[in-house]
Amino acid sequence: MDLHPKAMDQPDQLRELFRMQKALNERIGVHTDGMSDEQKTEWVLNYCRAMGQEMAELTDSVPWKWWAKYQKLDEQNARVEVVDLFHFLISLAQVLGMSADDVFEAYVKKNEVNFQRQDSGYTEKDHDDSKHI
Repeated sequence: MDLHPKAMDQPDQLRELFRMQKALNERIGVHTDGMSDEQKTEWVLNYCRAMGQEMAELTDSVPWKWWAKYQKLDEQNARVEVVDLFHFLISLAQVLGMSADDVFEAYVKKNEVNFQRQDSGYTEKDHDDSKHI
């Protein structure tokens, strides 16, 4: 049963996010197509640092200070920080030459690996089980 009958009338949402992020990055002056290895390294680090900051902001949206009684969950801000993380994560994927389809395909394959790890008890690390992704 299709719970979203209009889904076929709408653009693919992940592809649309990638399109929108590419447009925003280009407006900012970051062109991910044809980057040199040096530029890729610079922007991977930039986006990793930015995501680290967004994670800190997300952390500050929840009452993590067990000794402080004044804190409360700021769910609205937490949601905004999650979206900010998507901006930088998509940008990072684009720097690495990944399209929305590439991310989807890799996610599906890695998800299968994760289920296999759980099925086997995941008692030891197998460095080769993700090489096909």
